Amino acid sequence: MRWEGNRESENVEDHRGDGGGGGGGFGFGGRSIGIGTIVLALLGGWVFGVNPLTILGLLSGGGGPVQVSEQQQPRPRAEADDREYKLMKVVLADTEDVWQELFRRNGGNYQMPKLNVFTGRIQTACGQGASATGPFYCPGDREIYIDLDFFRLMERRFNAPGEFAQAYVVAHEVGHHVQNLMGLSDKVHNAQRNASERQANALSVRLELQADCFAGVWAHHANRARNIIEQGDVEAALAAATAIGDDALQRQAGGQVVPDSFTHGSSAQRVRWFKRGIDSGEISQCNTFEARQL
Repeated sequence: MRWEGNRESENVEDHRGDGGGGGGGFGFGGRSIGIGTIVLALLGGWVFGVNPLTILGLLSGGGGPVQVSEQQQPRPRAEADDREYKLMKVVLADTEDVWQELFRRNGGNYQMPKLNVFTGRIQTACGQGASATGPFYCPGDREIYIDLDFFRLMERRFNAPGEFAQAYVVAHEVGHHVQNLMGLSDKVHNAQRNASERQANALSVRLELQADCFAGVWAHHANRARNIIEQGDVEAALAAATAIGDDALQRQAGGQVVPDSFTHGSSAQRVRWFKRGIDSGEISQCNTFEARQL
């Protein structure tokens, strides 16, 4: 990915070393939206011997906040972290440029989110966030949260390395911010309150796939404007989308694939909607809520 020397966003804050890397627990009293929700379920099952589907049910609102005891030791900041932090600033700036222009074309005003890089845990308007949750967006404060260790998880456990794959993760969370600005997040969450668990999961899948599509829309316009995509980059993003599909994660957890429990979409669906966004560059092509087939 070609990104060095490009503009860096001023809306990134470094909270690493703020004292959140110790032990303790986490629990979300509000609702956060993130690419790592099902990753948390997988790792929770692997580390704590809990059925991943049980954790997914709790995270989707079926049982209140999840409390997990963690013991983490602070680690020295690696040189790779500093490069990745710089990448986060450049990618966020790139999303700002793209979405500001797209909103302007449609008569809107894009309000830029803040991205927080942290280790261990951090307080948010959605409750206390933790590294184990993976990257997430909190609608309550319109901010994105990410622990850079998630990229090591992508590389080593999910075989999805590469800077463009990391950029895809950020662009997906920015996609949730776009949904929030458009009022889509509130509509989905309101509908989920009166829905069955199966219906609520299905709505969550459509929300997540649209965020994948929006990530593709960003990549389309960023590449046209700044030629950021190198050979192999799109494949890296598709590998990341494949690795974190609900079906792939359930298989890796050693469990049965249960489509009704999906909250983010299958690998094939995530790939399909990201490709739809990057191929078209059109927001209108990302209407997952009216799509007959995902």
